[in-house]
Amino acid sequence: MKYICALGFMIVCTLTAVSQQLTYKPLNPAFGGDTFNYNWLISSANAQNGFTADQNRREEQSDLERFGENINSQLLSQISRAVLQNQIEGLGDFTEEGSFTYGTLAIEVFESNEGLVINILDTSNGEQTQVIIPN
Repeated sequence: MKYICALGFMIVCTLTAVSQQLTYKPLNPAFGGDTFNYNWLISSANAQNGFTADQNRREEQSDLERFGENINSQLLSQISRAVLQNQIEGLGDFTEEGSFTYGTLAIEVFESNEGLVINILDTSNGEQTQVIIPN
């Protein structure tokens, strides 16, 4: 009797079981999804994006500020080029060791066992960097 009940139960379960084929439909319209999902996807991405781009700083500067910034960058470029040329090409030792101040930059140059060390400190905001040119 137990076997007949179990067999009957299995037959009923088999007849009532319905299956369907699983299909994948992409959400993103770029990959074949519904085009109506575009607005939802872009608003969701913008809501998750914590990055805010700064306004273009060059547009906010006056001509005088841009000119001063340009001169600063050219002067720092020439200084770094001269230091590297003296140290790497062997045109002579860099004899001007010591501390220098240029605007808000405090530059300290000294020779160590690692090579020529240049410490640069921006006194306006406390940022600092160190450049080591090996021998």
